[in-house]
Amino acid sequence: MTTVPYRFYLPEDKIPKQWYNLRADMKELPDPMLNPGTMQPVTEEELAHIFCAELAKQELDNTTRYVDIPEGILEMYKIFRPSPLIRAYNLEKVLGTPAKSYYKFEGNNTSGSHKLNSAIAQAYYAKQQGITSLTTETGAGQWGTALSEACAYYGIDLSVFMVKTSYNQKPHRKTVMETFGSKVIASPSNTTEAGRKILAEDPDNGGSLGCAISEAVEVAVSTPNCRYVLGSVLNQVLLHQSVIGLEAKTAMEMLGEYPDLVIGCAGGGSNLGGLIAPFMQDKLLGKKDTKFIAVEPASCPSLTRGKYAYDFCDTGKITPLAKMYTLGSGFKPSANHAGGLRYHGMSPVLSKLYHDGYMDAVAVEQTKVFEAATLFAKHETILPAPESSHAIRVAIDEALKCKETGEAKTILFGLTGTGYFDMTAYDSFNNGKMNDYIPTDEDLERALANLPKIG
Repeated sequence: MTTVPYRFYLPEDKIPKQWYNLRADMKELPDPMLNPGTMQPVTEEELAHIFCAELAKQELDNTTRYVDIPEGILEMYKIFRPSPLIRAYNLEKVLGTPAKSYYKFEGNNTSGSHKLNSAIAQAYYAKQQGITSLTTETGAGQWGTALSEACAYYGIDLSVFMVKTSYNQKPHRKTVMETFGSKVIASPSNTTEAGRKILAEDPDNGGSLGCAISEAVEVAVSTPNCRYVLGSVLNQVLLHQSVIGLEAKTAMEMLGEYPDLVIGCAGGGSNLGGLIAPFMQDKLLGKKDTKFIAVEPASCPSLTRGKYAYDFCDTGKITPLAKMYTLGSGFKPSANHAGGLRYHGMSPVLSKLYHDGYMDAVAVEQTKVFEAATLFAKHETILPAPESSHAIRVAIDEALKCKETGEAKTILFGLTGTGYFDMTAYDSFNNGKMNDYIPTDEDLERALANLPKIG
């Protein structure tokens, strides 16, 4: 077996030149998105009014296994890819576990996260189509930052609707986006009909990703030569993020390794879907029996406590309906929730895999997440994003199980990015002010009561 360094980078000739479309190997496909007006499956033509034409095509393509990455995207990928595969030797040592722990670190870019992988692709296709402006939403700010970088690179105007709670908690994220030339609006806002309606019902509404999506889509469809882009959930996003898993798998093969466990944080599904893609392919094709674990916050538990049903992707109920695990499009995480991953639903692809038993899911409280984040930072020298720290929490838990059983399992988890804009949350944890919020069954029932009725 090859000696494993702390950090391993793929040689340039091994960097992926194609994305992998997981849907091409699924035994059963996710149910199609529905047009909310006709309740019929959406068409490529209908989606092209919201998304760029090539992205609309990718969204509905269930059969093309590998998609060539255009040279214009590869050129920008080369600025920050490949990302390192890191053996967590120090963490293993402090845990006293026989387990081998690897993490794929996606924070080596200004956005500090994996989001740039899809932001570049979406901005590139907009530029190729001649689109002059884009709109989007962002929660914790990583996606908005990544898309701001990409739009600046390709010369496209960008408006970002940022969840108001995060907007207030992370003012420096706003500054970074504005530095790249983006316009940032706290959502819900008075700039759109959807925002005004939400504020009329609840003037103190702290916002949600569903709300921000409503505003961004409204502006996109009412502005000439403008399109909407999304940083998670969608099939096209999981396709672009497959570079994470493809790089990780090739690197592990070169090191003579293969994971027994693959663990990722789960909000809308972009990081998790990208990380697991080629390993899940092996499982679907009967080559391996790897265990996959999606880790979500206990305060926004779409997989573990949500319902598998058709729901709107936004609070304003103007987007297509998706069959997914959902808490209801009107669900809002508690304002004290500091760890990101605050979307009400989960990627239809990941929802289907979870529903069919190919993947497990756990929900963790944020104080336990920050305990893991602090331990990791002290021993691996990277301050992790709160979102990433959900995966770290369960990776530690699984490594400790190996300590009890004596099993030397190989664990791979995703470190989606850095936490340098999350000082308010870290300060709250360090000073003992952070507490956990777990919605009651009654809270969830109220949100789920308004799911659309599908015949």
